[in-house]
Amino acid sequence: MALNQEKVELAAAADELSAVGTAGSGPSLFEIPVEFLLFGATLLGIAVFHRRVFAVAMTGLAAIVLYKLVFTGFAHGVGLDGLAAHFWHERVILANLLLLLVGFAVLSRHFEESKAPDAMPRILADNWTGALALLGIVFVLSAFLDNIAGALIGGVAAKHVFQGKVSVGYLAAIVAASNAGGAGSVVGDTTTTMMWIAGVSPLDVLHAYVAAIASFFVFAIPLSLAQHRYAPIQAHREGAFRIDWLRIAVVGVILVAAIGGNASANIYAPHLLDLYPVIGIAIWAAIFATAALRRPDFRAAAASVKGSVFLLALVACASLMPVEKLPPASWQTAFGLGFISSVFDNIPLTALALKQGGYDWGILAFAVGFGGSMVWFGSSAGVAISNLFPETRSVFRWLKEGWWIALGYVVGFFVLLAMLGWHPNEPQEPNPATAAVSAEH
Repeated sequence: MALNQEKVELAAAADELSAVGTAGSGPSLFEIPVEFLLFGATLLGIAVFHRRVFAVAMTGLAAIVLYKLVFTGFAHGVGLDGLAAHFWHERVILANLLLLLVGFAVLSRHFEESKAPDAMPRILADNWTGALALLGIVFVLSAFLDNIAGALIGGVAAKHVFQGKVSVGYLAAIVAASNAGGAGSVVGDTTTTMMWIAGVSPLDVLHAYVAAIASFFVFAIPLSLAQHRYAPIQAHREGAFRIDWLRIAVVGVILVAAIGGNASANIYAPHLLDLYPVIGIAIWAAIFATAALRRPDFRAAAASVKGSVFLLALVACASLMPVEKLPPASWQTAFGLGFISSVFDNIPLTALALKQGGYDWGILAFAVGFGGSMVWFGSSAGVAISNLFPETRSVFRWLKEGWWIALGYVVGFFVLLAMLGWHPNEPQEPNPATAAVSAEH
């Protein structure tokens, strides 16, 4: 979304894009703003103390807020008023993220209780190609669904077909497959949805799939082989697995609500995306509307809250960084943004790129969408998977077992660049309703 996304954004308003991360200038160390040093220390703490990531993230956020209160102020003012104005500006992003992550945790439990994952060994080969096929399913699903949903469905399926023994490398591959699958679709990731809202044609994003498909085979094949060595798919079990098709229908209704809410707001009332967490509300409306058919497991939602708040803390930290502009638009800048997206929230990066203009949007969509797969907290799909599999919260294990993903990013990026080149496109005029919202701001 990677939500995402991972992370639906109000990026429809051009003036609001310019407001992202434009905090006042303050002290620096070696010409590096202190905010970046504090954020870097937070990320390092998460990497080292992976069993205390929530405490580290909250401490880092508190330190950054305190520093800006005392020394620099915020983009929308100084003191407590400036702090309140900043988080009011970010309210839709944060609310959508929370509702999406917690809501999709309920969805994944519906899918698990439908018994469909138990029946999957019947359709997946009992060798490494079965593991590869599962990643392919996640890739395809994420082209049409939010990448969080695609990753969670893949994670639940993997938990069953591998009898609970899923390697961190394969879990990283599930996240990467979900982010790759959404990279070329304006409904598959928050960053591409932001581009669509801002006036970028869906056709100008579509060629991201050239890079996404190339990268998929680079990481998916070796990580499927590694998972097969670690724990092969269970042999086809005898006996009938009665799938609860009504529960599957509930899953479908929730997913349709997410897609329908997003598409309807974009087409008919884009100004609502600035005011309300539309997708999150649509998902929870569907959850409650279908509760009479199959009771949702709200314990799954409660269990995911802590991990979801962790991601919100990182997004909040990123929004407080004094990022006023990006380097000049070029393929080199887009390539670098992919690596930055693995540790720095891709929403403000995409917002700044849209304001700046001059990008090849398909290349940028792949970079910021797939780049977050390189570290577990680099995308909302990764955080969602960590709620199901806490062992993924070790950055070192993620990098050690899933380094094929970084290689896939590099290969995919340059395959796309070599085949189609760098062709910047300016967004078309946004929807008039969107322009009206921009004028209000």
